[in-house]
Amino acid sequence: MVNPQTDEIRPISVSESPEDKFREFLEIRGEKLTDPRRVLVRHIYSTHKHFDADELVRDLHDSGRAISRSTVYRTLRLLVDAGLLRELRLTNRTAYEHDYGYPDHDHLHCTSCNKVVEFRNEEILKLRDAVSRANGFRASGHRFLIEGVCSSCSRSHSPRRRLDLI
Repeated sequence: MVNPQTDEIRPISVSESPEDKFREFLEIRGEKLTDPRRVLVRHIYSTHKHFDADELVRDLHDSGRAISRSTVYRTLRLLVDAGLLRELRLTNRTAYEHDYGYPDHDHLHCTSCNKVVEFRNEEILKLRDAVSRANGFRASGHRFLIEGVCSSCSRSHSPRRRLDLI
């Protein structure tokens, strides 16, 4: 589900809202969907972006929502366990993204500016499935992360003098 105009991964249709799915997960564990947890789920799913816990705390604070840092960290862990968020372990931080309601996709990570680009490639999916079949394995997903330097950072750090090329 990639938009060819923007290369944006588009959400897929799901039967339950993330909030309902989270409530169900918590009920199975004997826990409740408290107001702070509800605010977090709604805030996280109001936009599709990669974020880390500190960014989320800052966004919540900037929008006038006072939720403790410990509640944010505990709820992020629960959202990952519930299959609503996916953790991306990047070079210098752990980022989160929507898992529920989004198709399998992979990532490019610029180690200079921390930019994360999503992409979907059918050849990678075919290779994953072929390798799995060859080894008697049934794949349920994969994580593929390419680290490097984006074109903007490459241009800004390109050598200016001939001696820099040596």
